[in-house]
Amino acid sequence: MGLAEHAATPYLGMVLASTAQVGLIIISKSALASGMTNYTFVAYSNALAALILLPLSLLVHRSSNRPPLTFLILCGFFSLGVLGCLAQLTGYTGISYTSAEFASALLNLIPGFTFVLAVVFRMEVLNCRNSSFLAKTLGTVVSISGAFVVTLYKGPEILTYLSSPKLHYEYIGVVAAQSSWIIGGLFLAADCVVSSAYIIVQASILKKYPAELIIVFFYCFFAAILSTSVSLITDRDLSAWSLQPNIRLIAVLYSGVFGSAFQVSVAAWCLHKKGPLFVAMFHPLGIVISAVLGVIFLGDILYLGSLLGSIIIVIGFYSVMWGKAKDLKVIDNNTTNSEKAPLLPIENERTTSIDGS
Repeated sequence: MGLAEHAATPYLGMVLASTAQVGLIIISKSALASGMTNYTFVAYSNALAALILLPLSLLVHRSSNRPPLTFLILCGFFSLGVLGCLAQLTGYTGISYTSAEFASALLNLIPGFTFVLAVVFRMEVLNCRNSSFLAKTLGTVVSISGAFVVTLYKGPEILTYLSSPKLHYEYIGVVAAQSSWIIGGLFLAADCVVSSAYIIVQASILKKYPAELIIVFFYCFFAAILSTSVSLITDRDLSAWSLQPNIRLIAVLYSGVFGSAFQVSVAAWCLHKKGPLFVAMFHPLGIVISAVLGVIFLGDILYLGSLLGSIIIVIGFYSVMWGKAKDLKVIDNNTTNSEKAPLLPIENERTTSIDGS
């Protein structure tokens, strides 16, 4: 039972991280609609996350088991900060032009980009005749297709949850007033590319420096410095730094604690344990979680397209997970065989020695 719970931990962690990300998309939309710029929002959230992670990372990764910091490792941390800052800035800009639902759907392009980059950098083996590779490829395509079904096909109503209609209509009004779908879509597409590169770079750094919280701390630290510098150059109005109205303060606290510190740390740990494709494949689940939270908290209507798209996403997700599980089984078998293999040459060597004497 303990082993099963340990194996299920990365899955639970990524579900919680995906839920936190959906909540971040919704609450950041409200903060940006109040006049807060994406530069100041990213600066505040990453600075808060860095303050939280500094003592926590030193406590978890003590000096006795902490890998040594080198100049190349610090350069890798800085590159993560650059990529992460770009991803957040382009992502929040895209959200400000569109809606949370549209952003959640378009961000499901990340698994496809990540899979391609993982193959290019040989983190995933390209073998079209291998059943696990085909399962991961088809699963990625199916999940992305499901995301677009949710986005493009509405269908008839299935379920309406009348929890907070006032909030729902105010939210829709904000979206309708500030949407510019083409510009927002381009920014979100750029976010997908940069986020995929971030996942790949982070995976390579984790192999050399397996201390997740320290990596995330430096990422948030550099991202805060970079976004603050950009904000001071572009935001001439100091009111952009104000945390009033209260929705700005709430959004910053949520983003710093759950968006950056919690979500990024959990994703980094899962990335270290399961690889880049595993982490990327949970992005399509975000739109399923977004639909559920929208029905419960925003009074959204559940449409047939959302239900069908969610089912397609889950099918694609399980296809990829099956392929990953088969890869792990092959690795375990090879490891077991390699541990037994050295016994054979030793036995043959002894036989030769006896015959030769």
